[in-house]
Amino acid sequence: MTNTKKGLSAREMQRQIGHKRYTTVWAIMHRIREKMGERDQKYLLKDMIEFDEAHFEKAVPKSIKNNLKRGKGSQRQANVMVIAESFPLENKEGKQSRFCGYFKMKVIPNGKATTIDQTLQQSIKEKSIVFSDKSTSYVNISDYVEVHITQKSSPQTTDETLQWVHIAISNAKRTLLGIYHKISGKYLQNYLDEFIYKLNRRYFSSVFDRLLIAVV
Repeated sequence: MTNTKKGLSAREMQRQIGHKRYTTVWAIMHRIREKMGERDQKYLLKDMIEFDEAHFEKAVPKSIKNNLKRGKGSQRQANVMVIAESFPLENKEGKQSRFCGYFKMKVIPNGKATTIDQTLQQSIKEKSIVFSDKSTSYVNISDYVEVHITQKSSPQTTDETLQWVHIAISNAKRTLLGIYHKISGKYLQNYLDEFIYKLNRRYFSSVFDRLLIAVV
């Protein structure tokens, strides 16, 4: 699982190691993903934080396929909170950019504002500066961070203020869709945990050694 920066389906893993039972391989891979998530829960993001939400498509039962809602609130969509450390940089010519640090992604049940507040509090340090759009779900963020800066959603906000959050969202969606195709909402957090675990260790020489310690 650490041999690739992206991901590996259980079927491909079964083929590579020559195991007879698909269900055993699938179950063990999810146990490992859970440990990846537990390890990253121990760390809090700090300093300047980009924060936004994204909607990831999930598989739905055949029994409700004909009665699905459309747009926001659809049973097909899982609401995911995405957080990124973002540090400003300036080169010799005075041109500004942002450097990304660590990331977190958390599935939010029903996108409730109270759940968003609680999860954000558990994910970042108090003395942080948070950048977000002007969603009505974020009205309480300023109560537990140093500064909360909001900007109206626009292409410029996406490209500049929330740059790394949206890059992470795009990469995660591309990875999950390309490898797993359809993911049950029950296990979506596990797949996101694997994606974030590898993303946060993108500069490490050996992810395998660190994952072995986490699993043990």
